[in-house]
Amino acid sequence: MSEVIIREIKLEDNSAAAKVIREVLVEMGVPKVGTAYEDKALDEMYETYDRDKAAYFVVEENQEIIGGAGIAQLDNYDGNVCELQKMYFSPKARGRGLGSKMMQICLNFAKEIGFDQCYLETMPYMEDARKLYKKVGFTSLEKPMGDTGHYNCSRWMIREL
Repeated sequence: MSEVIIREIKLEDNSAAAKVIREVLVEMGVPKVGTAYEDKALDEMYETYDRDKAAYFVVEENQEIIGGAGIAQLDNYDGNVCELQKMYFSPKARGRGLGSKMMQICLNFAKEIGFDQCYLETMPYMEDARKLYKKVGFTSLEKPMGDTGHYNCSRWMIREL
């Protein structure tokens, strides 16, 4: 059985991480505008998260990136709130408990570096993801917080850390 490793992103992971994210977004039918698909950061994930109070973690199996998720300060928000960002898994990573493991790593990181709450945005039809978020303590919000630029993401959630 192959070993699955969850670790912080490296510079050489950039293209593989972007490929996984874009493939999942296309698979899920996510609009290419007003979502993570058009983020410049997708092609520069290592550089984007190489700063204080931010991290992007990848799931690696057999030297292949099969998923990832990040934590960073919520954009355009005045408060001690981070955002769970770009959490996507290729089909070969799903149904194996990796989402739960990744959530724990991200939430522990966010708490350790001192954030009070964790926010996220998602799509209404990403039901499996929303079930996972609820399972780990996220609750729904009526409106978005901050301004991520992801105006097509119409479900917002928050969790105390």
